Amino acid sequence: MAAALALSSPALANSAMAQGWPDRPVRIIVPFPPGGSNDIIARQLAEALRERLGQPVLVENRAGAGGNVGADSVAKSAPDGLTLLLAAPGPLAINEHLFRAIPFNPQRDFAPVALVATVPIVLMVTKDLAVHSVAELVAMAKRDPGKLAFGSSGNGSTNHLAGELLKAQAGIDIVHVPYRGAAPAMTDLVGGQIQMMFDNMPAALPQVRGGQVRGLAVAGATRAEALPDLPTIAESGVPGFEAEAWFGLVAPAATPAAALTRLQEACGAALADTALRARFAQGGAQAGTRLGADFGRFLVTEREKWGRVVAASGATVN
Repeated sequence: MAAALALSSPALANSAMAQGWPDRPVRIIVPFPPGGSNDIIARQLAEALRERLGQPVLVENRAGAGGNVGADSVAKSAPDGLTLLLAAPGPLAINEHLFRAIPFNPQRDFAPVALVATVPIVLMVTKDLAVHSVAELVAMAKRDPGKLAFGSSGNGSTNHLAGELLKAQAGIDIVHVPYRGAAPAMTDLVGGQIQMMFDNMPAALPQVRGGQVRGLAVAGATRAEALPDLPTIAESGVPGFEAEAWFGLVAPAATPAAALTRLQEACGAALADTALRARFAQGGAQAGTRLGADFGRFLVTEREKWGRVVAASGATVN
């Protein structure tokens, strides 16, 4: 009886749960198709978490509606810490500003776990396009308004909004072609069905290095270590241009504190591990350092920033 009463204490119950959790496999939902940067980062993280949680960590792709389908499934899943969402800014910071309505509330329906990685965005063109710089691309777009098409991993993705931002800041008319993920968009870029694309470094790097596409610039404030010869878009004639991708891990909002703490500790250990950091770096990603409430504050600032970008670009999705 005394033991039962003792375990009725919330602190002790949380402690007991933390010691035995997880007792089943953990699922990470990626709200985009396989093959893109989100998927690559998720699978690398899953392997590192498996070692630290002592359970299989499975990656499941649930694509659709710019990441909203997968995010909604996690928001409405059992809040036991066993179903997580690893997402790019779209469903966590952008889509609420871009779509007329989404079926979940990114601020209320998720508990922050970790900022897993930050990733430079690369502007690429098909190798047969007769441009070798951002200035030449902008000039071509101004000569032939509406003739150049840029692909993205879907409406509301960071590579979509990077294109919208370029349209607004460079004063050009280029056509957005949304795909169900970055991988099929890249396939069409390589094949010449679209002329240009912004994509995250882990997926873009092998294509640029292999010569399948031509890298023109990176979208961040500084050059990327993985492609140091590529200038930034800002230094290529579009001053003030800046866009960067990141990937964050969240759980359903009502997940018990003990499970969240365990997840945050496991993520912190994984992201500090030199082996995982090296795998991220090989693909051009940098391991994150924000956990729990710190990541939550980051999400607030990102929602505000991307809200301003969406408003300035005029982009909307029905």
